[in-house]
Amino acid sequence: MQITDVRIRKLMSGGRLRAVVSITIDDMLAVHDIKVVQGEERLFVAMPSRKDENGVFRDVVHPISPAARKLFEEKILEAYEQQTALLAAEAESAVFKVEEPDTY
Repeated sequence: MQITDVRIRKLMSGGRLRAVVSITIDDMLAVHDIKVVQGEERLFVAMPSRKDENGVFRDVVHPISPAARKLFEEKILEAYEQQTALLAAEAESAVFKVEEPDTY
């Protein structure tokens, strides 16, 4: 199994939810609504879930083995960190961009 695409669908700055992500596996299966969450000690990945009739959230899809979970987390968090670094660099360059006054 290979994660062939990771797309950051939405970035958030407030609260614990940092991003909503979609991934593609083996160019054949898409998984949407994966969340990047700020935990007490680190970022972690929360798989898509829904509330059952008892009000308990259950994962709709999830990795079976610890190795698979590690693969998902590494790929998703890597993409998240790249996206946030890119946005920070763009914001920094916009702040430091100084326009030359027109001279006649």
